[in-house]
Amino acid sequence: MQLKSLKGCRLTIGSYPPFTYNANGGGGKATLLSDQNNNLLHVSFSPKTFSIPPLTSKTTRFLSLPLPPGLKITMSMDQLEGTIDQNSGEVLLQFESKFLFCIGDMIKFPELIVKTLLTTGNVKSKLHEGEGHTLQNNGSTKLVGISMIPKTSNQILNTFLDLPNEALAELQCEIK
Repeated sequence: MQLKSLKGCRLTIGSYPPFTYNANGGGGKATLLSDQNNNLLHVSFSPKTFSIPPLTSKTTRFLSLPLPPGLKITMSMDQLEGTIDQNSGEVLLQFESKFLFCIGDMIKFPELIVKTLLTTGNVKSKLHEGEGHTLQNNGSTKLVGISMIPKTSNQILNTFLDLPNEALAELQCEIK
């Protein structure tokens, strides 16, 4: 089984407008874990082989404009595992990742820690809400998740993003 990320993804932090993100080309193969219930698949993706394209001027837009050249957010996944219900199309995946924001090669901010449950259901917090889409026969789905981003060791980044703060992820993907 493989997950492929697609275009049409969105990331929102705090009260900022969302970033639209073309994550096309990301993803990886899952290891299927055994289960007594044949309709519920337990999947685990390896952080070593799973790829997430960076947010750059080529992949990301903010307020309908590309990110300025030199700005880059890379993501390194630590965990992506959970269940896929083959009957209902419901997907629940525990996601943990680090986001690293860089300006050119010289300025690197501390990693933002993101931990969330990505779901095909609905999510709602005091700042954000999102609606996922169950897994379709053609493999398409939309996963959504809300995370509380903790403070970092950098006061400038904390102030700019008003950390700790909530973030919403919307991932368009294909799971086959």
